[in-house]
Amino acid sequence: MNIRPEQKTDRSAISDVTAKAFAGVEHSDQSEPQIIERLRNADALSLSLVALDGTDLIGHVAFSPVKIDGADKGWFGLGPVSVVPERQGGGIGSALIREGLKRLRSEGAAGCVVLGDSGYYPRFGFERSDDLRYEDAPAEYFMSLTFNGHARPSGKVDYHPAFTG
Repeated sequence: MNIRPEQKTDRSAISDVTAKAFAGVEHSDQSEPQIIERLRNADALSLSLVALDGTDLIGHVAFSPVKIDGADKGWFGLGPVSVVPERQGGGIGSALIREGLKRLRSEGAAGCVVLGDSGYYPRFGFERSDDLRYEDAPAEYFMSLTFNGHARPSGKVDYHPAFTG
C-alpha cells in the first residue's frame, strides 16, 4: 500500500470510495462525497491523502481547518475518512490517519479534532475534553489531540461551512 497526497486524477475515485464506504452507515446522511468536493472547491481541503494498492485507490482521508470561538488557532478537523468496504478493518484507515496527523504536526499545526467513534479514535491520541465543544453532536463523540506541546485551547469549535452545504 502506498499513501500519497491526492492528485486531480484521483477525484472521481475518491468520491466513489467515499460513497461506498458510507453507504448504509447509520450515522451518515450520505453527503460525505459532497463534503469533500465542497471543501476542495472552497480551497479548504488542507490535506487530502489517498491509499493505493497498485493503481487502485482503496482509501482516503481529509483534513480541513476549524475555528475555535470564531478564530483560526492552527487547528484542523479530521474527516471524512473512507476505505472501500471489502478492505475495511485491515489498517488502511489507521495508516491514512496516522500519516495525516504526522504531516499536520510537521507543518506546525497546533492540533486536530474529530467527531467519531470514542472507541476508535483514542488509539491515535484523541481524547475527550470539556475545553473544546462542538455543539451539533453529543459530547462523547467529539475528541481532540494537541500537537508539539501546544496548549489545548478552550471554546466552541466550528467546522468549515462546506460540511453543512
